[in-house]
Amino acid sequence: MLPIKPAGPMSQLPAPSPRFGPLDVHLLREGSHARLYERLGAHLDDDGTFHFAVWAPNASRVAVIGDWNGWNDEADALQPRPDGSGVWEGEGIPAQPGQAYKYRIWGPDGRYVGEKADPFAFSAELPPATGSRIWAGTHEWGDSAWMASRAARNALDAPMSTYELHMGSWRRRDGQFMGYRELAHALAEYIGWMGFTHVELMPVTEHPFYGSWGYQTTGYFAPTSRYGAPEDFMYFVDHLHQQGIGVILDWVPSHFPTDAHGLAEFDGTHLYEHADARQGFHPEWNSAIFNYGRNEVRAFLISSALFWLDRFHIDGIRVDAVASMLYLDYARQPGEWVPNVHGGRENLEAVSFLQDLNRAVYREHPDTFTVAEESTAWPRVSRPIEMGGLGFGMKWNMGWMHDTLDYVHDDPVYRRYHHHRLTFSLVYAFTENFVLPLSHDEVVYGKGSLIGKMPGDEWQQFANLRALFGYMWAHPGKKLLFMGGEFGQRREWTHEGELEWWVSDQWGHRGVQRFVRQLNRLLREEPALHQIDFDPAGFQWLDADDAERSLYIFLRKPEDGGAPVLVVCNMTPVPRPGLRVGVPVAGTWTELLNSDAQEFDGSGWGNLGGVDTVPVPAHRQAQSLVLAVPPLSTLYLRAPLATDTDSEKGFLR
Repeated sequence: MLPIKPAGPMSQLPAPSPRFGPLDVHLLREGSHARLYERLGAHLDDDGTFHFAVWAPNASRVAVIGDWNGWNDEADALQPRPDGSGVWEGEGIPAQPGQAYKYRIWGPDGRYVGEKADPFAFSAELPPATGSRIWAGTHEWGDSAWMASRAARNALDAPMSTYELHMGSWRRRDGQFMGYRELAHALAEYIGWMGFTHVELMPVTEHPFYGSWGYQTTGYFAPTSRYGAPEDFMYFVDHLHQQGIGVILDWVPSHFPTDAHGLAEFDGTHLYEHADARQGFHPEWNSAIFNYGRNEVRAFLISSALFWLDRFHIDGIRVDAVASMLYLDYARQPGEWVPNVHGGRENLEAVSFLQDLNRAVYREHPDTFTVAEESTAWPRVSRPIEMGGLGFGMKWNMGWMHDTLDYVHDDPVYRRYHHHRLTFSLVYAFTENFVLPLSHDEVVYGKGSLIGKMPGDEWQQFANLRALFGYMWAHPGKKLLFMGGEFGQRREWTHEGELEWWVSDQWGHRGVQRFVRQLNRLLREEPALHQIDFDPAGFQWLDADDAERSLYIFLRKPEDGGAPVLVVCNMTPVPRPGLRVGVPVAGTWTELLNSDAQEFDGSGWGNLGGVDTVPVPAHRQAQSLVLAVPPLSTLYLRAPLATDTDSEKGFLR
């Protein structure tokens, strides 16, 4: 079993209490406080009143206003702590759970800043309202079996196929959002039937603009109230865990919106963001950039990540837009950015922050994982920090995604001229722990749906899509597919409305859905398809150079000399009868999967369940198979489960 990451010593943290103490001050100042959410924000005291605390070091006056005091800033003024921490606090405040509140803040020069939502609020008003809500709810967890086993389920040698979804547009009821609890049952039933191992939620952190899909976050500790209360989201995660499904949260520490109630100029100064727009403003997303060089900001973000792991049992954190964090010149022209102390373009403070983030996650929750969406060739993203890496568990393989979609978009007659778009990924496939993503970004903004990218008539489009998925599931790396792609939705994704579920019962669409379901089953059952995803020992080309026929032939291998799986991809509409393929083991090779099978709405042309080897060398192997390879298809054939002679075993080495 490959570990996800080695665990380190536990961090020194104070015992749970709503009070902010000297150790908290020390940890906040050095940026190592990993659970600020236990100290800042609104917390229930033993006497039934609430204690409020907020970090606003440059403010001249702070008051908490809310439903209980008529939004009167004279009623509950906060006081600055005398320790210089910049924390303002108040106790004995007669607020009640569920009530809305904000902080009214005046800047360092006495200028009125405005009403700010609590950066550490656990709940928020339903948009378009922008206040925070006091939350003191509970949930009795029932996922102990999952939590005890998830280290193995989340390990690098585990089968992992992730279903990415947007909660507001996956399914709806009578045109309205489904709540967390209703979604929990509908999604768990569907994911269980489809066989995905994990779901990845586009950000559920609170966001004022629904059309941002959650990527313009204002509430880093609050699940969006659009679908229910925090305890409802706990129920959602709990139910999926009880059904054997992991939950990954898309998390956005790269930027935040400049809405008046949010983090921007929080205390009348650029507190969370850089003051210099060349460092603190993101021109591509019209948003603010966190100041990763400020220790208190680092502690805020690390506390947010751990909050979801601590309180909501989240299994993985997918960190959005890592490239935009790593490069000072990201989306900027010359003269529009500030070099680092060495004159370079690397954001050294962001690098240090990401390393600290991954240290904290793997120290406190070594059975979870982090994933970077990093679109450049930054080295060692998913390598240990001790080796100069960023410390992520995995990284999205954006290069594979772009090359693959460019290739399949070509008419098959031209694919022979671009053959190595599909083979190039194997040149670097083992330099990182890669996830292969076909994500939401590829089916929006005029890019069309996955099935819409496929050339040819309707039959060829569906055959192309099945062949693509077969190639993807066989390629080294974990898998991620955005909702709707699993049944070939034709409409480009929109966050308004739900998926085109009605087409999943139609010819072609139902075949793709059944095919993805079968791929997920085989991924779980066949060690060769998942055990060695991140090591060259798990992969072997048999023929990477047959550009003329657009054929790709390779082996996936498991640990300990188990049965390999032969994969043959035919990326043209020309059938290839009598194709001789060299294999390392003599005997009957079982046809596990044929994307052209009738059950997948294919033509049903194949190999009758299996093929026997003949002692004719091919592809540098002593044995070979003669296969019937359908048009626009992917075949999986498994070697005999046991070999007869030592010489035959030798081929497996």
